[in-house]
Amino acid sequence: MDEFDFINSIKQPTYRQSSVIKGIGDDAAVIRQTTQDTVTAVDTFVEGVHFTNVTMEPFHIGYRAVAANVSDLAAMGATPAFYLVSIVIPSSWNKEELNQIYKGMHKMASIHNMDLIGGDTVSGKELTISVTVIGFADKDKARYRSHAAAGDIVFVTGTLGDSRAGLHILENPGTYKDTDYFLNRHRLPEHRVSFSEKLGSLKRVSLNDVSDGIANEANEIAEASKVSLHIEENSIPVSKQFYQFPDKLQYEWKLFGGEDFELLGTVPKHDWERVITAAEGTNTPVTKIGYVSNQTKSDVYIERDGRKKPLFKQGYTHLK
Repeated sequence: MDEFDFINSIKQPTYRQSSVIKGIGDDAAVIRQTTQDTVTAVDTFVEGVHFTNVTMEPFHIGYRAVAANVSDLAAMGATPAFYLVSIVIPSSWNKEELNQIYKGMHKMASIHNMDLIGGDTVSGKELTISVTVIGFADKDKARYRSHAAAGDIVFVTGTLGDSRAGLHILENPGTYKDTDYFLNRHRLPEHRVSFSEKLGSLKRVSLNDVSDGIANEANEIAEASKVSLHIEENSIPVSKQFYQFPDKLQYEWKLFGGEDFELLGTVPKHDWERVITAAEGTNTPVTKIGYVSNQTKSDVYIERDGRKKPLFKQGYTHLK
């Protein structure tokens, strides 16, 4: 297998997006879009840091690489359209494994009619995948972390801590309840694009995808909006069988576990019913977990049984 044969093997025979003028096959792709704002995001996944052959099969690696980026677009209120993939391939990975990675990517991308329009392929010492996604939002409708305000409701979609529980099961074999559910939450994460799109009519909403744990995401919103967020721990939604794990791990995973790729957001009280309507229309669980206040410091507080304490950034961060 050489580079050009591999590139030909992953090309799409046709493109789903009508705005593609030129896809794979030239020095760069060309797309034409004049009526919306363009939203882009990029994530890099490194073998041994983000995944291993114990925790992920090749298909899962590809699926998850695109899903993480799609979640970023959902947090921005954008609709996914295109993606590009740069991949560093070590000699230890064979053609079938690489094809499975791209099958995972195509599977995730097909859910949103996304097109693969380019990238780069090189050899190297460890498998590294960098995915760039491109999406579109109606003009001036992209959602920012800086859109929170005092009096807002704090909410989250889905349940938290499941992905970290799935990783725990993979790394600590044993007897667990709902094992397949937790493994799938880690390997094949859901996405909240449809829910985010349904919020398009709201004048103001802040969103952040839960990739590093809500302690991190909540602090990012607080800092960007110059407000304080107050979260009620007992209101944080968890799955039915989450309680099988030790209390300490439950606490850590739902606040700091990350990689659930749910959405944490804030919205004015008078728009809360519209959020509920959007959730019902897209079959998205959504839960009110706190409120926003206007304080001198941009802090996040966790409350339980009437007691309050600061909630600091303690999720996973690179280079710390």
